[in-house]
Amino acid sequence: MKKALIVGIDNYNSDRLNLSSCINDATSMAELLERHENGELNFEVKLEKDLQGISTLREHIKKCFNDGDCETALFYFSGHGSINEFGGELILADYVKSNIGFSMNDILTAVNNSKAQNKIVILDCCHAGYVGSLPTSGQAAVIENGVTILTACKSEEYSLAGNKFSLFTSLLLEALRGGAADIMGHITLGGIYSYIDKSLGSWGQRPLFKTNVSRFMSLRETTPHIDTKIIRNLTKYFAKPNETLELDPSFEETNTLDTTHILAEPYANKENVKIFKELQKLESIGLIIPTDTEHMYYAAMESKGCKLTLLGQHYWTLVKNKKI
Repeated sequence: MKKALIVGIDNYNSDRLNLSSCINDATSMAELLERHENGELNFEVKLEKDLQGISTLREHIKKCFNDGDCETALFYFSGHGSINEFGGELILADYVKSNIGFSMNDILTAVNNSKAQNKIVILDCCHAGYVGSLPTSGQAAVIENGVTILTACKSEEYSLAGNKFSLFTSLLLEALRGGAADIMGHITLGGIYSYIDKSLGSWGQRPLFKTNVSRFMSLRETTPHIDTKIIRNLTKYFAKPNETLELDPSFEETNTLDTTHILAEPYANKENVKIFKELQKLESIGLIIPTDTEHMYYAAMESKGCKLTLLGQHYWTLVKNKKI
């Protein structure tokens, strides 16, 4: 079971605090996390808009993370954040000066105490990077095993809002739609952070990533760049990861007697053509490269070859070890 608590707040007690993109942020996050790209169920989502009451949010967080049978528990927040001498806080819709907001330290406590296998906190608010820091020193607090924190900005920074989506969440949504997917279609938090980190400049807000996990779990699945069966054929075509597969004109589909262009023997062979099409797809995603020429077509027509890239060798090993 995977659960996600998604909170977005636009409308505050004070008009000067009102926002315009946070509910859009939360609604789109809920829609994307609820299902994988192929329509299969992913997270059981609880979406809260313009949430009021610290006690209400505390109860929701408890229900989200205090479930030992839960594989993954996720909390996402888009709204105002603040920082003071007591630490960082999330500002809820019923904000008043005498009771500013929900403590980020309380979020970390709930997450650290959770028995869920994977615990994820994603905050899109000003000063979001404070979560996971000690109140007095600002130094990193203890993050228990299985916990990952992704924030829109550092503790001293502001998170930029937009007309429809905030800057951070717009990139997060792009990543979840497939921008951060690996060639197998898996989207991990590490991939998401890398995608967002590369998209933001050095002078504006910087995302923050804190984690204590032994391996990244897939947050969402998209359609693989190529059929997984083709990737599994790497060990079929290459007996060893560092060897060269010799090609000849029989691999090229257009090298037939009924085609009007320069031909070369041996002519197109049905089985070799099938293999070559798969090799071309593997080249398109960077797993193999032709040798001594720039294009796979000439590698075949000039009887040269192709070999695995370093990434291809990595996936060869995964296939060999039955990890794919």
